[in-house]
Amino acid sequence: MVLATIGFFALAVFGLGALSVATDTDIIAVPGLGQAPGAAGMVVAVIVFALVLWSTLRRGAPSYVATVAIALLTALAHLVAVWITVIISSSDFVIATAVAGDLVRGGASAVLVAAGLIAAWGGIALRRTRAEHPRWPWERDEEE
Repeated sequence: MVLATIGFFALAVFGLGALSVATDTDIIAVPGLGQAPGAAGMVVAVIVFALVLWSTLRRGAPSYVATVAIALLTALAHLVAVWITVIISSSDFVIATAVAGDLVRGGASAVLVAAGLIAAWGGIALRRTRAEHPRWPWERDEEE
């Protein structure tokens, strides 16, 4: 679960950065907001991703279908956190709604959904295959 969560964060940061470079625009392009909305949104997205993935992995054989719910909930939580942070910092519902709309229209939410799908799939695959920590050859139990 920890590896998948770190993977989600890394994929999301890379994807958002690549999107920003490809479109030559900021992810949140409203002057005066600062970095708080983006940081709060990412923190909430990582927490929601980890919690929903953890609840999925608690089952004996989690389904890969759960990746869709994990990814959508993560992206939705990101939008809500950004929206609330913008309202707190600007006291304007219109600006907050415009920022959230720009995240959806500009592709940032799609990037988070894709990162969530990939990382959740990886986390579920590790659980289903019952992957273990790597071991050195001399750590293995061998009958001599």
